[in-house]
Amino acid sequence: MQNSNCYDVTTWPVGNPAKDVGEVINSIIADIKERQTASDPDNGGKPGAVIYIPPGDYHLRTQVLIDISFLRIEGSGHGFTSSSIRFNVPEEEWPDLHELWPGGSRIIVDIPSAGDGTEAPGAAFYIERSGSPRISSVEFSNFCIDGLHFAPDGSDMHPENTYVNGKTGIYVASANDSFRITGMGFVYLENALTIYHADALSIHGNFIAECGSCIELRGWGQASKISDNLVGAGFKGHSIYAENHGGLLVTANNVFPRGASSVHLSGVRRSSVTNNRLHSFYPGMVVLAADSSENLVATNHFLRDQEPWTPFLGVDNGLDDLFGLLRVSGSHNSVIGNHFSEVIDSQSIRPAGTTPVIVRLAAGTGNFVSSNHVVAVDVRAKPSDSCYSAQVDALLATEASNSLAVTAVMVDSGSAQNTILDSGTEGQVAADRAANAVRGTPVPGA
Repeated sequence: MQNSNCYDVTTWPVGNPAKDVGEVINSIIADIKERQTASDPDNGGKPGAVIYIPPGDYHLRTQVLIDISFLRIEGSGHGFTSSSIRFNVPEEEWPDLHELWPGGSRIIVDIPSAGDGTEAPGAAFYIERSGSPRISSVEFSNFCIDGLHFAPDGSDMHPENTYVNGKTGIYVASANDSFRITGMGFVYLENALTIYHADALSIHGNFIAECGSCIELRGWGQASKISDNLVGAGFKGHSIYAENHGGLLVTANNVFPRGASSVHLSGVRRSSVTNNRLHSFYPGMVVLAADSSENLVATNHFLRDQEPWTPFLGVDNGLDDLFGLLRVSGSHNSVIGNHFSEVIDSQSIRPAGTTPVIVRLAAGTGNFVSSNHVVAVDVRAKPSDSCYSAQVDALLATEASNSLAVTAVMVDSGSAQNTILDSGTEGQVAADRAANAVRGTPVPGA
């Protein structure tokens, strides 16, 4: 017996999913709303539905509008492959490539950009509902959302490297509860996920890369988690960003370069950033801003090295090496047991002649920094036209001619009553000892 609450976009009688899967999904949602009208027959009545997208390429020319709870849209394969690498391969080599485009259950966003910088009109999926209760339990699983191309931004950069096209994957505009985004692939979107007012949101096990910004939690929210994702934004945006959230868990993510930041928290309280592998070509990898307080930043691996791939040489996020790899503006945060590798060419340090900063306490009181390990080496980067081999070679290289002098912890005058233990030698901790408690890491043989 066929379940009337299970739909397949390829068998639905309205529209052509290959030409405009948005029209098809909107028609299915209208059918769900028409059939599920009673809110309380026999202690039930609105179970929602599953919409299945089989493997294939589906253009989306009509924005999908979701205003019902308990809807799951699922496919059979996140289909990610690097469009960035392909677009930077000479076109005469394209016929020899095994694949040119992402695959799996792939939605191609063909919605034209609004052109005014607003994100919502260019979103493939737009979710909003007013009234009570909040929209709940909407799930996206196991398919690909592909923005296809980036666009010129007025610079001399190749258009496919700008990270700009006005397209968004999923945009949630209203307060929501228990949304799940799992096993998805997002590629070549200016914004992959933009979610306002999230409660108990789970973003887990996705591949979100080569997007202008990857994950942005805006407005306010609580008790959400961003876990076990492979993430990498462009140099203009954030890989993981959250504002005014409490109880947020950011854990077990592998964050690639070249986002302007790896994790940026603004006004976030009582949350955790733990067990992540973070890789960046710029300072400002993890930022706790706007009085972000009582947070735990622990057992993360930070790697800051330099861009090895020729198309992006000279591109950065505008921050100098005094900013810090981890910058804290807030109170009573704990920074414990992190590993920092600073592997850069000393000739590239900005401002020239200064000492790079690893952890910077810029504002706030009562922060606790303990048992962090810093490895800093001076290397000569070797750029390459091959993205994959250049980055792997850079990751595996450990030869260095000299160690690199760094300030392991810097405490600004606007921050006081902090405790810094075993996170740098006495000479590597720049702090007013009268206003902060400092115990340097012991030096062998001293």
